[in-house]
Amino acid sequence: MLDHMTFRVTDIGRAKAFYSKALEPLGYSLSFEGHYGMNILGFAYPDASEPDGKKADVWFIDGPSPYGGPAATTGCHLAWRAESRAQVDAFYHAAIAAGGKDNGAPGLRPDYHAHYYGAFVIDPEGNNIEAVCHQAA
Repeated sequence: MLDHMTFRVTDIGRAKAFYSKALEPLGYSLSFEGHYGMNILGFAYPDASEPDGKKADVWFIDGPSPYGGPAATTGCHLAWRAESRAQVDAFYHAAIAAGGKDNGAPGLRPDYHAHYYGAFVIDPEGNNIEAVCHQAA
């Protein structure tokens, strides 16, 4: 089971603006913003089992790692679970309005499984992001 993930971005302000809008329909909000030799953002969703009532599981760091590698995480596929098909639709429209590029409008993907309802958007760094609902309509 994953606990959290971190991605490098070339423009932390752009990432903040984009992901604040794109993830809001899924219940996420910006929960951490700091500077520890680099700018860091954390996005969280409500989780009553966590000590502060929210779980930050998506993090963004501005610029390249001091240990080498590319300046940004690109070409990844990130998928967030949605509670409903309406949330998938709202995610897609919010991400497009925030500057994302269409990579698959909301709809059923029956070749994945009978109730797989997802939407795909390319984020500002070139990652394929998705919201998916596995529930029947």
